[in-house]
Amino acid sequence: MRSRIASTKLVIVMVGLPARGKTHIARRVARYLNWKGVSARVFNVGSYRREHIGAHQPHTFFDPTNPEGMAARERMAVAAMEDVARWLEHDGGHVAIYDATNTTIARRRRVEAFFTARKAEVVFLESTCSDPAIIEDNIRSHKIRSPDYKGQDPDAAVADFRRRIAHYEAAYEPLDDSCRYIQTVDVGERVVINHIRGWLLGGVVNLLTCLHTQPRTVYLTRHGESRFNSAGRIGGDTPLTAEGEAYAERLTAYLRTKIDGPGVEVWTSTLERTRATARRLPWKSFPLKALDEIDAGAFDGMTYEEIAKKHPGDFAARKLGKLTYRYPQGESYIDVVNRLEPVILELERHRGPLVIVGHQAILRVLYGYLTDKPLQEIPHLSIPLHTVIELTPIAYGALEERVPLT
Repeated sequence: MRSRIASTKLVIVMVGLPARGKTHIARRVARYLNWKGVSARVFNVGSYRREHIGAHQPHTFFDPTNPEGMAARERMAVAAMEDVARWLEHDGGHVAIYDATNTTIARRRRVEAFFTARKAEVVFLESTCSDPAIIEDNIRSHKIRSPDYKGQDPDAAVADFRRRIAHYEAAYEPLDDSCRYIQTVDVGERVVINHIRGWLLGGVVNLLTCLHTQPRTVYLTRHGESRFNSAGRIGGDTPLTAEGEAYAERLTAYLRTKIDGPGVEVWTSTLERTRATARRLPWKSFPLKALDEIDAGAFDGMTYEEIAKKHPGDFAARKLGKLTYRYPQGESYIDVVNRLEPVILELERHRGPLVIVGHQAILRVLYGYLTDKPLQEIPHLSIPLHTVIELTPIAYGALEERVPLT
């Protein structure tokens, strides 16, 4: 199956009016696919316009009755499509996400014909929204802070952007069942699919059903120091040391000052050291088998010095490629990515503050996803003991703060 997926070239064509979350969705889909080891990239036509024509364009530039504006926007759309084709054909790309409004049937047919002529599959992904509160929040939180309105009065920027939306609304034509599409309504409140099959697009659909825009913070921390930590041994299910117990107390005191309100959950592994670290926290805790540390298999309980001495070939192989190296009778980081996919989807779905007390390899994989790190970097990310990593999603990214509790 993987070899077939690797040979497939897919273009996901975004569709929708401005301020409906298209770019937010496009970047989330790309992040998810890259984390899964599928090479994905977003090609945003608005970025081409800002780079080659200029960011500060009035709403009249987007008026479909303005021939100069229409011609300029068409040039940028074609330039982006040509870059998509080159990336898929020559640069090893697998899934390109063509991010533009694409609001008319004629426009979508031209885009589809362009890519199918280059032997790429095409799926349309439409983001619609009927909730005025979501649209208003998107305009004020994201759109008027974009380069298009940098330095402008916020109220004037909002008024201009609403006029821009009106121009697109005047020309908008909905999707019909003659094409393959996924339609998400009100950022995942409802998802409709048409002629969508297979592992890859099925995963995208699952992700879209979990997405939301509600702000919340995710707190990641390793368990307190365990007896195996202090001895330099890997794996095991040993209890905390005295210092590990002290960290559990400091963690509880700190998080009580940071987290307030409903919907708080604590996720741990099923191993003693994470459950003991979370035991004092005042919120409901859920032990999840999927969050157990990477399985060291036959090397469980050994030190790396012992592995190097007794199994030099394995030690060298792990050092050469930590991402794909699998412990004998155990797991690789790729195995961990695969078993953590349900956790990622549930993490995306959860709307309140979330505390995850985990293990180094597990938190590397979760942190890598949340911060959009390349898959090859994940086994080398720094996740120190006795430190809280706070991640708060913002438009197209996340704010990060690391707080050592020593």
